[in-house]
Amino acid sequence: MKPSKALHIRFKAAGAAAALIGMMAMAAFNVAHAADASNGKVLSESHNCAACHGPGLNKPVSSDYPKLAGQHASYIYWALRQYQIGNGNPNFGRNNAIMAAQVQNLSQSDLKDLAAYIESLDGSLVLKK
Repeated sequence: MKPSKALHIRFKAAGAAAALIGMMAMAAFNVAHAADASNGKVLSESHNCAACHGPGLNKPVSSDYPKLAGQHASYIYWALRQYQIGNGNPNFGRNNAIMAAQVQNLSQSDLKDLAAYIESLDGSLVLKK
């Protein structure tokens, strides 16, 4: 087999594995933990999320920071989890020193609670089709 063909097969296998891991994470998010938005609010306040993401997590202090309020909980959970994974895994991690420090000591249940709280907030996110 040609080396380029073997490399192509490996990339396809890696993509399939990534998709499977993502699906398993989403299933775990939906089944394993009933998120507690009130605990998410406490966590948001104790970690001072508003310092960067603004009041109601909807008015960031800089255009470099995203609006969070109203974002889907599954997206928020996975983004926070990726900050925990960090640069050590270039396929799944996110590289941001501030966010990594903020979430490093949180459990996956805490992340789900934060995500539920953020989703419950009224925000000005716009769905574009």
